[in-house]
Amino acid sequence: HAGNLIKAIAGLVGGGGGGRPNMAQAGGKNPAGIEAALVKAEEVLAEQLA
Repeated sequence: HAGNLIKAIAGLVGGGGGGRPNMAQAGGKNPAGIEAALVKAEEVLAEQLA
């Protein structure tokens, strides 16, 4: 679920987001958090696919 993925990681870049199962978007004000957000995205995706 793309919306759940975005909600789980958007806070790491100081933002928020959401969406539908097949499409989501987010924004944030802390680009320094992008690396942590990408790591978290991998973890969340692995959980969703398990």
